[in-house]
Amino acid sequence: MESKNVIKVIVAIVLMIIFGVLVFLTVKHVVAYREVKSVNSNLDKKGHKIKIGFSLGTLKEERWIKDRDIVMAKLRELGAEVLVQNANNDDQDQLKQVRYLLDQKIDVLIIVPNDLEKASYAVSLAQKEGVKVISYDRLVTKSNVDLYISFNNIKVGKLMAEYLVKRVPRGNYLIINGATTDNNTKMIKEGYDSVLKPRIESGDIKIVKEDWAPNWMTEYAFNSTDELLQKGVKIDAVIAGDDALAGGIIEALSEHRLAGKVLVAAQDADLAACQRIVEGTQAMTVYKPIDKLAEATAKMAMKLARGEKLDVKNTIYDGKYYVPYYVLEPIAVDKTNIDDTVIKDGFHNRDEVYRNVAK
Repeated sequence: MESKNVIKVIVAIVLMIIFGVLVFLTVKHVVAYREVKSVNSNLDKKGHKIKIGFSLGTLKEERWIKDRDIVMAKLRELGAEVLVQNANNDDQDQLKQVRYLLDQKIDVLIIVPNDLEKASYAVSLAQKEGVKVISYDRLVTKSNVDLYISFNNIKVGKLMAEYLVKRVPRGNYLIINGATTDNNTKMIKEGYDSVLKPRIESGDIKIVKEDWAPNWMTEYAFNSTDELLQKGVKIDAVIAGDDALAGGIIEALSEHRLAGKVLVAAQDADLAACQRIVEGTQAMTVYKPIDKLAEATAKMAMKLARGEKLDVKNTIYDGKYYVPYYVLEPIAVDKTNIDDTVIKDGFHNRDEVYRNVAK
C-alpha cells in the first residue's frame, strides 16, 4: 500500500516537473515571438529599418509646429527613422525637398502640400519610386495618394457658422478665408455656406465682404478688416479661416474699439486664440486634436511601409480619383468648454491659457 502511495507521489512530481518545463518553454517562445515581431514591425518589405519622409508646406502657424513634433515622436516610438523638411510656403522648395527625401530612400512620404495642385508633381515623383504617399491634413488634388488623413473640414465650416448664427441670427458678416491653394479652404467654405445660405437668401444675414488671404497671411486679414472699418462698414460677426487670421482681424477690431463686441469664429485652437477666448476678444475656435491625427498617421505610415493594407472605408474625390480618406471629428470650443477639451486633453496648459486673465 505504501509503495503505491510512493509511486503516486513520484508520478505527481514528474507531472509537475513536465508541466513546469512546458510552461517555461511556452513563455520563452511567446517572448521570443514578441521580440521578433517587434523587430520586424520596424522593418520594411526588404528588411531595412523603416524610413519616413515628412514634407511640410509651412511651419509659420503654431499648429504645424505641433503637427511636426507629435508626428515625429509617434513615428520614432514605433521604431521608424524620420526625415523632416519645411518648404516655407515655397512650391519649388517643396519639390526640391521631396526629391531630397526620395534620394534618402524613404519608404513613405507624408506631405502637407503648400499648393494643392502643384504638389501633385511631387507625389508623382514618389509614386515612380514606389514610395507610398500620405496627404496630411491638406489634400493634394488629382494625384491619387495612398491616403488622405484629416479632420472633417466641411464640419469645421459648419461649426463656425452654426456658432455665430445662433448668437447673431441677423446682421453683417465678414468672411476671411485662408489661401485658395489649400483644399481645406474650399471644404470649410462648403460647410459654412450650407449654414449661411438660407439666412442670406432670407435677408437676415448680409455678407459685407468675403476674402481669401494669400499664404494665410495675418497682415492681409488685418488690412482687409481695417479697410472695411475705415469706410464705416458695420460688422457684427466674422468667420476667419484660422486662428492666425483671427488674430489679425481682432487686432483691427481692437484699433476701432470693437474687440469683444464683434463675434469672431476661427479654427485650430492655437494658444493665442485660446487666450483671446478666455479674455473675451475671440468667441470660439474649432479644436482639432492633433495628437489623434498624428498617432493615426504614424500607424498608417508604418502599415504602408510594411506593405500592409489599410482598413479605411471612407473615400474622397481629389478631382480625378477617389482616394482613401481617414477622417477625424473636430470640436467647437468657447469659454464654456475650453477647460473640458483643450486643457483637459493637455493640448495647452491651463496656466498659459489663463495667463492674462485676472484671478
